[in-house]
Amino acid sequence: MKHVKQWKYILAIPTLALFFIFLYYYIHKDELSTDRTFNHLFEGNIVLGFFSIFADPPTIIIASLLLLVYLWVRKKNYRGMLFVLFAVGGGNVVNQMVKNLIDRERPELENQLLSYSFPSGHAMTGLIYLFTIAYFMTAESYDRKRSIIIWGTTLVLALLIGLSRVANIHHYGSDVVAGWALGYTWFALIMWWYEHRKRQFQKQNKAFSG
Repeated sequence: MKHVKQWKYILAIPTLALFFIFLYYYIHKDELSTDRTFNHLFEGNIVLGFFSIFADPPTIIIASLLLLVYLWVRKKNYRGMLFVLFAVGGGNVVNQMVKNLIDRERPELENQLLSYSFPSGHAMTGLIYLFTIAYFMTAESYDRKRSIIIWGTTLVLALLIGLSRVANIHHYGSDVVAGWALGYTWFALIMWWYEHRKRQFQKQNKAFSG
């Protein structure tokens, strides 16, 4: 099980690299092939567009609050509550900071959103809050099949949320991929902090009891 957790951390390295690759190509090219491909495949897809609602701010806030209450009342896991705040709240702050730093305009669309485009907030924060929920749903589970189903469903939903932003013409494909990449990197960083602090706390308890 330990090697599985290690891969979760290590995966953050290529995802961070992927984010910077897309940033580099955005800065040095007027048009990205990724954007053309995503537009061709997904733009205007009404079914895909529906999934955007799963990462709208009210949805994320409600889901995060419910998770916080669960960790507080049922689990008494106060460090877990910090995990949620750092991951979801901090991830949103990072997204806004990067957006304002890059200041990429959104695709041309009547009554388009006024905020910047790169990276997609829905793709990034959507992945973060969904992965955070899945993490705590499977943290104490020894049922491998259940964990696979939860994480598989979570991954598919995160992908659909990102694609919905292209379908609704609110983002370019490169915005979405960069959002996924940076979102996972941030999630993995908070996960590493949480599990590192948890191990330290366990060692201190053993030393004290010994």
